[in-house]
Amino acid sequence: MIPAFTHTLTHTLAPTLAQAIAPALNDGPVAIKVAMLFVLGTLALAMIGCLIRLLLGPTLPDRVVALDLLGMFAVAVIALFAILIGRPVLLSVCLIMGLILFLGTAAFALFLERRARP
Repeated sequence: MIPAFTHTLTHTLAPTLAQAIAPALNDGPVAIKVAMLFVLGTLALAMIGCLIRLLLGPTLPDRVVALDLLGMFAVAVIALFAILIGRPVLLSVCLIMGLILFLGTAAFALFLERRARP
């Protein structure tokens, strides 16, 4: 079942995403294309660093902050793709994700505060 899903994913989703991004990368100034690709690469490196902190973090707060930061980087990647493909509706997804991530961080801070009390 998994190979069929992978085949469907690579043959349907990936070409559609490539078809959506290709016009954005072919049109417009070269400086903007280079800047967007640079930002995407920087975000990828930052996500790798957060993933390492998530896996190796010595304490629970380190891991939770790394997970929260990974979520925020995902929001940034979605916003970048929304700009690239010209779909402003994806920015509302970014807004909702940001709010949910903030609530999760606030809930974890409350948990730490209650756990610290005797």
